[in-house]
Amino acid sequence: MSEKKQQVSRRQFLNYTLTGVGGFMAAGMLAPMVRFAIDPVLQASAIGDMKAVVEVSEITTEPQRFDWTIEQVDAWYTSEVTKSAWVYKDDNDNIVALSPVCKHLGCQVNWAGDDAHPDQFYCPCHDGRYYKDGMNVPDTPPNAGLDIYEHEVRDGTLFLGNAMPREEV
Repeated sequence: MSEKKQQVSRRQFLNYTLTGVGGFMAAGMLAPMVRFAIDPVLQASAIGDMKAVVEVSEITTEPQRFDWTIEQVDAWYTSEVTKSAWVYKDDNDNIVALSPVCKHLGCQVNWAGDDAHPDQFYCPCHDGRYYKDGMNVPDTPPNAGLDIYEHEVRDGTLFLGNAMPREEV
């Protein structure tokens, strides 16, 4: 038996070459898309960034709404976003900072927004109510209490961070 030398035909050569070039082109196109998808995971998180909101001397036992702005980066777009918090001092003189976002459907709650319940937070969208401490009133639409902002006091100024659900507090 004589051994035939295995030779690559022109058709096989072109097939291998085009497959290889196509693979490199596909990898070149796919690499930026994978990087774009993974990039947010690789970025440093802004958790814990605190912003000055109000002087502690201005905080009373009655909830007051305070607004502040943060710089938000979405991919390549940077914008100024306004955040809000209901801030007051409790009976023990501790500062409480509550998110104004209703846990039912995301509407904005107001302090004393309902004449029938002047000492509660009220959501006008679906008659949602919260006690002063942010816990939801039973038998009203919200299914959880208002989120609480992480906060700290530095040099007589209240700094607020991110709002956290009550389970994490």
